[in-house]
Amino acid sequence: MRLPTGLAAVLIASAPLAAAPPREPMDEAIDRGLKFLRQTQLQDGGWPGGGQNAFPGWDGGQRGSAGDPAVTALAVMAFLSAGHVPGEGRDGAAVERGIRFVMNSQQQNGVFASQFGGMTEMYYHGICTLMLAEAAGMAEGRSADELRQRLEAAVKVVLHAQRRGGTRDDGGWRYQVNGWDADLSVTGWQLMALRAARNVGCDVPADRIKAAVRYIQRCHDPASGGYRYTTASQVTVPCTGTGILALELCGKEYHRSPEAMKAGRYILDHNLNPGTSHFFYGVYYTSQAMFQLGDEFWKGYRPRLHDALLRANPPRPGGEWTGRGGFDDTRFGPCYCTSMAILALTVEYRYLPIYQRFEEPVEKDDKDPDR
Repeated sequence: MRLPTGLAAVLIASAPLAAAPPREPMDEAIDRGLKFLRQTQLQDGGWPGGGQNAFPGWDGGQRGSAGDPAVTALAVMAFLSAGHVPGEGRDGAAVERGIRFVMNSQQQNGVFASQFGGMTEMYYHGICTLMLAEAAGMAEGRSADELRQRLEAAVKVVLHAQRRGGTRDDGGWRYQVNGWDADLSVTGWQLMALRAARNVGCDVPADRIKAAVRYIQRCHDPASGGYRYTTASQVTVPCTGTGILALELCGKEYHRSPEAMKAGRYILDHNLNPGTSHFFYGVYYTSQAMFQLGDEFWKGYRPRLHDALLRANPPRPGGEWTGRGGFDDTRFGPCYCTSMAILALTVEYRYLPIYQRFEEPVEKDDKDPDR
């Protein structure tokens, strides 16, 4: 190739370099949040749960010494959702250590340990199972084999814990493995875990998914379009996001169903307030729900999500998000809030397999629960 000479060479050499496109405030906030998580990972590989008093030094001082399995699983997924995979790049080792910590928290019966007892047993189990399923396709070698074994044991627990017995709670899940009642919140985590596990080849019987769908439908309020926490309780915005997402993950015949779209309009009509209970849980589920619905729902919701997480309740100077009074936000602390905020903002990146969106026409006669 002949190089330019004379005036042409001078003009090329003196031409200003093209400026890099400006980054969105969202991207900057995600990077700062990940930096906070990077700095707060504990020596055991986990991330701590608990509010400011239970987590002394989350603003830079001495940190606690014990990780929390569910918060660690969410932190790992936050890194994965931003494109950081196990064993690669700057954060690969941290991701691997987090996965190992969660695997080591699994008990002999397949259940992941909860430091808060039975009231959070299935919450912890669903979240940890979901993370292992999302990470399963990224691991290699012996670690991949062990991860898969632990995932299959965890899936068996989820299937065993599904309520059966002919009541209104049939098909759902509740706080503990054994019991008779159910709620939509715990059910949402189990369905996400089962969907992710099925994506990597775990056996999830179709009749179990159909039973779960029937439970979700019983939580729907036809008048408002929203979803209730239980079949007999009040409609909430977070549970409406859970209901939409659960249906979307259960099969292409439920994608953009009239019920789901009416629920999407309910979310657009009711903004999440950072001062209310379950704020970060709410943005986590509503962001995924509206992204799955797509089109006018995501277009209308995305600016509200950014307003909620970047202006109304922005990250602190250290990069972390904190709660403003919501029970779970203050109980589980800044690592939980930060992970949930990042997972909500990165849904459009589509790095997590569970974030993939179904965008093909729905066949009316196709009843296969798979997409």
